[in-house]
Amino acid sequence: MQPLPHVEEPTATHPGRLRAAWRAAHEPVGGVSRQMQLAAYAVPLTVLPSSIWRLPAAFGNGIGVGERVYIVFLSVMSEVSAFTAIGLIARWGEVFPRWVPLLRGRRVPTKAAVIPAAVGATILTLLFTLLFIASEIRGTTIRGDDLPDSYPGQAGGWEAAWFYLCYAPLVLWGPMLAVLTVAYWKRRHTAEKVQHSPCPQTELTGRRIACGHGDDRGSGGSFTGRALGSGG
Repeated sequence: MQPLPHVEEPTATHPGRLRAAWRAAHEPVGGVSRQMQLAAYAVPLTVLPSSIWRLPAAFGNGIGVGERVYIVFLSVMSEVSAFTAIGLIARWGEVFPRWVPLLRGRRVPTKAAVIPAAVGATILTLLFTLLFIASEIRGTTIRGDDLPDSYPGQAGGWEAAWFYLCYAPLVLWGPMLAVLTVAYWKRRHTAEKVQHSPCPQTELTGRRIACGHGDDRGSGGSFTGRALGSGG
């Protein structure tokens, strides 16, 4: 009696493949320091508390459907925007993923990533780091108006403490994104300079293999070999 063929269960392989694909997509590229990795992973965590804090308001009484959708959309998009900071250290921030049509597998232009990130870091720093702190110190809104009675910080007690606990991490969003943007630009700029710089060893030895750009096979041999041959 022949033994039954072994069939692998797809439920055991698919989660492993998903985890491997997720790890490969978000794993830091070469040249990223440990500090930059921690900063990139921390950015979504700085936005998560405020996103969670807003969600109960979407299901409160006296709120219309449009306002409910807006609150949920704002929380989700805030977290998605914060998650893009990981792209400044991961491979998908330098090479377009396969699911991006027309651009899949191509290099991400440095300016296409740096300019939006720099603009976002500037706006976030101005809004959450500077204006938010200044308005809290003055006891006014960002526009300079008096705080309304419905402002969460005016409630006092645990409600106000919970509000500030959830929104305080947003102060770090802009500065951390700015640091990641500068590090990303330096890393890409250095890599591009090395890639396009001429190799001095090529001029000295005549061997392109010294720079890793190829070898001298099929081109008549090395410079040294041609010199010895012509000298004989």
